[in-house]
Amino acid sequence: MAKIHDIQGKVVGEIKLPKVFSTAYRQDLVQRAVLAIQSMRRQPYGTDWWAGKRTSAHYHGMRHSKYSMMNKEMARMQRSHNASPGQELRARFSPGARSGRRCHPPKAEKIWGMKINQKEALAALKCAIGSTSTEMVRKSHRFLDGIEFPMIFKDEIESVKKTSELENVLTTMKMGAELERAKERKVRAGRGKMRGRKYKTKKSFLFVIGKDNGIVKAASNIRGADVCNVKSLNAELLAPGCNAGRPTIWTESAIKYIGEKYG
Repeated sequence: MAKIHDIQGKVVGEIKLPKVFSTAYRQDLVQRAVLAIQSMRRQPYGTDWWAGKRTSAHYHGMRHSKYSMMNKEMARMQRSHNASPGQELRARFSPGARSGRRCHPPKAEKIWGMKINQKEALAALKCAIGSTSTEMVRKSHRFLDGIEFPMIFKDEIESVKKTSELENVLTTMKMGAELERAKERKVRAGRGKMRGRKYKTKKSFLFVIGKDNGIVKAASNIRGADVCNVKSLNAELLAPGCNAGRPTIWTESAIKYIGEKYG
C-alpha cells in the first residue's frame, strides 16, 4: 500500500500499488532500451558526394597511350595534365593523393537506429518502473533521505499552473534540497562549449500524469524536471542516461492506469 497526498502535503488515503512496482531491476535490459530510444534521435551525417572528385585528373598508367606513365619513375595514379605551371601531372582524386577523396567517408544513408524486441522493451519499462522505489531512489539521490517513494498525489496536482505553487508543494514534502541540487550546472568539457551546449544540467523530478491541466507549463521552469503522460512513459524518462532511481511523482489516475495495463 502507498499513501496518497493532496497538494497541501496531507495524507488523504491509500492505494494498492500494482505488482509492476516490485519488478526486479536489471541494468542490462534498461540500458539496451534507453540506448535504442536515444539512437532514434541521432541525426544522419555524411560527406559531399563530389568531395575530392572535382578535378579533371584521370589515370595515366595504361601502356602505349598518350600521356603514358611508363618508364617515368612516377606512381600510376590519377594525374592532371594541361594544367597551370607547377600543377602538371600532380596526383589527384586518389585517397592517397593530396586533396583527394576519402577512402571510406561517412554516408548519410547509414541507419543509426538500434532495434529492440517488443518483449525486451516492455520488460525494460517494467524494470524502470520498479526502480522508482524508495531503495533505488535513495541510492542515487542522497538528498531524499526519509521520504517514501513512489510518491502519489491526488489528480488535483495536474491543475497547478504556476511554478511557484508547484515548488511549494515539493518543499512541503521535504524535497526542497533536491530542487537546489538540480539548480547547479557545470561547464561542459571539450568542444561542445562552442556548439550551443555549454552547460551540463542535472535531472530531477519526473511527474507522471493522466491529463495535463496546467502542470506542464508549471514544471517547465523547474530545472531538470520532466512531465510525461502515463501513456507515453518510456525507459529513458524513468532512467535518464541509463541511471535508474529517478525520483518520480505519480498521480492517482496514472497509478490506476499502470495497474490496468501492466498488472
